[in-house]
Parts: sequence; C-alpha cells; structure tokens
Amino acid sequence: MALLSVDNVTKRFGGLVANQSISFDVGDNELLAVIGPNGAGKTTLFNLISGFFPPTSGTVRFDGRDITGQPSHKVAAAGLVRTYQLVQLFSQLTVAENVEIGSHRVTRGGVGGALFRPDWFRREERSVREGARELLHFVGLEGQADLPADKLPYGRQRLLEVARALAAKPRLLLLDEPAAGLNTQETEALADVITRIHRGGTTIILIEHDMSLVMKIAQRIVVLDFGKKIAEGTPAEIRAHPDVIAAYLGGTEVVDA
Repeated sequence: MALLSVDNVTKRFGGLVANQSISFDVGDNELLAVIGPNGAGKTTLFNLISGFFPPTSGTVRFDGRDITGQPSHKVAAAGLVRTYQLVQLFSQLTVAENVEIGSHRVTRGGVGGALFRPDWFRREERSVREGARELLHFVGLEGQADLPADKLPYGRQRLLEVARALAAKPRLLLLDEPAAGLNTQETEALADVITRIHRGGTTIILIEHDMSLVMKIAQRIVVLDFGKKIAEGTPAEIRAHPDVIAAYLGGTEVVDA
C-alpha cells in the first residue's frame, strides 16, 4: 500500500487552475522528486498535501487515512512534515533551540509541565536537548549549536531547517527547493544529508530545480507543467521523455543531468 496517495487533485484560485487532476502514489521509504518549470504548480501541490489549504476536488490519503483538507497541524501530527522555499527560522534563538522547537509534535510538554517541572517534564526536556544535538551532528552543524540561528551562512540555515523538520520524527518529509541559493559544495552536502535521511527509513518528496541533484538522488520523478502532470518515471526515463524535453528546452535536446 502506498504511504501517500494523491488522487485526481485539482486546485482553482478563481479562474486560475493551479493544479489540474494530478494523481500519483508514493511508496513507503521512497525518494520522489517533483520537478517542472517555474509556475508549474509544484509548491501549490505541496500546500495541498500538507494541509496549507484544501484542494478544490480530489483526495489525499496518508498512511491509509483520508487527510484531504485537514489543517496543516493535524497533517504534521500524523507524521507528514515539510520545509519551505524560504528559510523560516527563529533568528534570535540558537541553532540548537531551533531544532528543539521542531520536537513539539512528539513531546507532551504543556504549560503545566513548564510551570511545575515534574520529573517526567525534566526527563523529556533533557531528551529533547540531547536529540537536538544528535540531529545537529547528523547534518554537520554540531559546532554551531550555541550560535544565534541568523548568524549561520545561508547554506547552513538550509541544513538547520532540515534538522528541525527531522526533530518532528516524520514518516514523510516534504522538501520544497532545499538547494535554492546553494553553491556547489553546499548542494553536495545537502545531497549527502538527504540520502542519509532516506537510508534511515524516511520517505521523501523533493521539489527541486537543480537537475543534477534530482537525477543523482531521486528514485522516481513526477513532472508538472502548467498545473498538469505530464510525465512520471525513473530519472533515466524522465531525462529522455519528449514532453519533459519540450517543457524545459523546447524539444531540442535531452534534459541535462
């Protein structure tokens, strides 16, 4: 059974059709990329899947449950967690504190615990701190744990966002253009992190414009153009698909990997 199933999903904003009748499945522990030219509807699709807003029609099922139109906090609580195109950090908190915040979905916490600090709360607090340090080590930021988040270089802020998302212990991680603005070295570091996350058992859907990154790490690719799915297949199949070539390059050559 698919971990995520998107069935005939359409989203209209007035007269604009941002997504039209899109369907695809994502298997457990699969790494799927969603690609397409600017304005193809990729981020809108992520917004529909993650509960940022509801589809006009169609259904989204996660782990066998219908999550169509559920608010984003309920979708995240079910284990479907996302990052965004633009870095969204708590700039005045430390790097470690930003990761700790990501763990709120999987902790009991609460105002009462914070006020009275019972033994279970202190144990949980200690576990959250230790888990944050482990995740920072995982993404290569252990040396910057106590630095204010806004002092990190941009590429490392991207890695911090990934670490914070992992703190929520997702079953499915949606990464929205994580390599945007990164140089070659930073992109290679990101590719390594994403690959290790996937090897650890997390299912990943990746929106990305960097075709070298996509072709290197994706197992399967869905291609959107003008809000419609125009192709689906392995990287080798997508690279030579005539509709994909036309969408990207006017039909003159294969998609550059």
